[in-house]
Amino acid sequence: MHRGRAAESTAALQDIVAHFEAKTQAIIRRYGPGPRVHYHTGMIDDPPSPFTSIPDLRRHLVASQERILHHAADVWSASATLNGDVLDVGCGLGGGAIFWAEEFGALVTAVTCVPTHVSLVGRYAELAGVASRVIPTLHDALEVPGENRFDAAVAVDSSCYLSRPEWFRRLASLVRPGGRVFVMDCFLGRTEYEAAFNRHWRTRIGTIDEYFAAAREAGLHGGLLDDISRHTQHFWSTTLALIEAETQERDVNPLEIALSDASCRAHSLLQRGFADGGLRYALLSFQRAAA
Repeated sequence: MHRGRAAESTAALQDIVAHFEAKTQAIIRRYGPGPRVHYHTGMIDDPPSPFTSIPDLRRHLVASQERILHHAADVWSASATLNGDVLDVGCGLGGGAIFWAEEFGALVTAVTCVPTHVSLVGRYAELAGVASRVIPTLHDALEVPGENRFDAAVAVDSSCYLSRPEWFRRLASLVRPGGRVFVMDCFLGRTEYEAAFNRHWRTRIGTIDEYFAAAREAGLHGGLLDDISRHTQHFWSTTLALIEAETQERDVNPLEIALSDASCRAHSLLQRGFADGGLRYALLSFQRAAA
């Protein structure tokens, strides 16, 4: 890699690590107590009632995150494809890794770039009774070592942080011949959403066509697209309602108000984008050719 690009990539990774280190306790408060703590989009079909309490809003969000994983499991035929050696890319606090281990008996290598998350994933896996089946590791997703190690790789709301051409090339070596790559994420529908999305979430959002092209160039063949945008719009209506309710519930200083306002704008952008097609939320599937 060119020295300038390498420095830029390192700086971006350091920014992401710092961002998630700072957010860890807030994620646990909102989506905990676990042991399956998710930090990703969920499926909610209707907007919340204006009278929904803060605890109920949080329960709805957690239930929606579990619902989307069960939906993904059905679409991806997880009982046959996610029951072996699985790489969980950008595992967060391990909710998904624990889900695949508990529900399908997978042996999951849970990769995170956030140092403090490694021990948290291990602790939650132990609480869930699957410590022997969830292996938390600290790696840049583009530098996971090995060849032909995994039957499948899965990335939930994490691929948008990665350079897709480089990442798909690494995955094409990591999964075994015939192995699967599963992606669930937000994708760009119209360019006017790109800058604001990337700025708030510190990502590199891409189009679905870009993903398929990058996978194809890496030797991975795509065969599945499940667009569930309409089922995710009101996840963001619900997070927006929760942010507003939490802000009203306690005294906040000017900095907290500014941060809350920024979050509200970002969550409103997602709600609007999934409603008007400016953003898309979808499940993708790719496969390495069999030997």
